[in-house]
Amino acid sequence: MDIKAFKMDGLGNDFVIIDQRSQNYNLTKDQIIKICDRNFIGCDQLIFIQNNNKKDAELEFYNSDGSISGACGNGTRCVADLLSKENNDKEIILWTSSGALKSQILDNNLVETEIGVPKTNWNEIPLNKNLDTKNLNIKIVNKNNIEHIGGTSVNVGNPHVVFFVDNIEEYDLKKIGPEIENHNYFPEKCNVTLAKVISKKLIKVKVWERGAGLTKACGTAACATAVAANINGLTDKKTDIEFVLGKLSITIDENNSIHMKGPVSDIRNIEINI
Repeated sequence: MDIKAFKMDGLGNDFVIIDQRSQNYNLTKDQIIKICDRNFIGCDQLIFIQNNNKKDAELEFYNSDGSISGACGNGTRCVADLLSKENNDKEIILWTSSGALKSQILDNNLVETEIGVPKTNWNEIPLNKNLDTKNLNIKIVNKNNIEHIGGTSVNVGNPHVVFFVDNIEEYDLKKIGPEIENHNYFPEKCNVTLAKVISKKLIKVKVWERGAGLTKACGTAACATAVAANINGLTDKKTDIEFVLGKLSITIDENNSIHMKGPVSDIRNIEINI
């Protein structure tokens, strides 16, 4: 089977995008996993574009382990940029399992997407019992065996937990990530972020993505981190979240809705033979 597809990324958070509006490929889970495999094509998430009569298109997100992802902020921004080039629209509305997400196409490869209002109640995350989502009292240990207890949980289309630590480099996220992702508090698993507050306007992060592992960037994690920091009084309503390859700007508006702005890559046409 030959599939024409696109490769894009947002700050290194990379995607294979397959347009199914004119042809449905009906890929199996094993085929999705193979496409995401770094030894084949390779990506953090596979995105399917589907027809939607009321919106510009509908999106389905799959993690590199073949599992369904409820939301993908950087992926949504990438697809919005891709579709805007079809008819030069500067506003793209995409339907996801989180609802309709509106994106504004700006200059210099910048795209801003409204992610919506975050959920912070325990049953909305979801957690397996009624806990204080501001502080889950989860223990993590750094490379020097020093304990840190905390964790603020937020749902921004998918569940996240954010740990605010003094130095994100002192923690082995490759070890901590899967442990917390599969913690019994989270029946649907979770994304894990280590965050260092630099100032009221800047946070540095490292992210372990549910179903994908370590990633260079994660849009929903940036949103969750900004919300968690604001809830804890660490930042203002507008914050830059810094990843290895650059920053995403997160704004929480007067309606408590999250807006995420950042760069997207150029579009690369690829062909998949599977």
